[in-house]
Amino acid sequence: MTDSVARLVEVMNQLRSPGGCPWDAEQTHESLARYLLEETYETLEAMDQGDLPALKEELGDLLLQIVFHARIAQESDNTFTLNEIAQGVVNKLIRRHPHVFSDVVYESDEQLEANWAAIKAQEKPRESVTDGVPIAMPALQVATQLMYRSRKLAVSPSDGQLREQVRSLIAEVSPDAISDLLVAVVELAREKDLDAESLLRGRMAGYRSEIRHSEGLS
Repeated sequence: MTDSVARLVEVMNQLRSPGGCPWDAEQTHESLARYLLEETYETLEAMDQGDLPALKEELGDLLLQIVFHARIAQESDNTFTLNEIAQGVVNKLIRRHPHVFSDVVYESDEQLEANWAAIKAQEKPRESVTDGVPIAMPALQVATQLMYRSRKLAVSPSDGQLREQVRSLIAEVSPDAISDLLVAVVELAREKDLDAESLLRGRMAGYRSEIRHSEGLS
């Protein structure tokens, strides 16, 4: 652990200990959840703006959240340390990249992706391809993940005819065309006082059920 990271852990320990900061001492995983989400969005904004000084600051705020949560967990389990967290990530990266850290050779990107999926399946056996898609994510991200994970299943997330009509309407599928289309959809929803985020989230809940049904699950 670098001196700076070690010092950050020491500062957090002092804040949480008797004689430290009352506010920091009373925080829980649950009370800090919204801050973790806020800091994540602020980091993404700094990335979008290409603002490296802001990105450095926001990544620091994210690191603070990680250290904070690690300290809280350590109070219940003294083996829950930042070193253990980092070691877990190191082990995972090495395990998932045998083509880098061992003599395994993949002949194609498809083979690499298939082996990556197989390794993940061994690590976390899942009943459904939908398992592990956080429902708390923004609806567009949920939709993207569900569509990607179910790509090998015969479960269409949309009306194919409508999709082709839209494709014909925008002429070319490009970032600008897609963003304009999304804005137009939100505008149409607002005209009827509807929330596009909630509508998509509801549709994806149904799509998740359709996927699980196709897998023979309830």
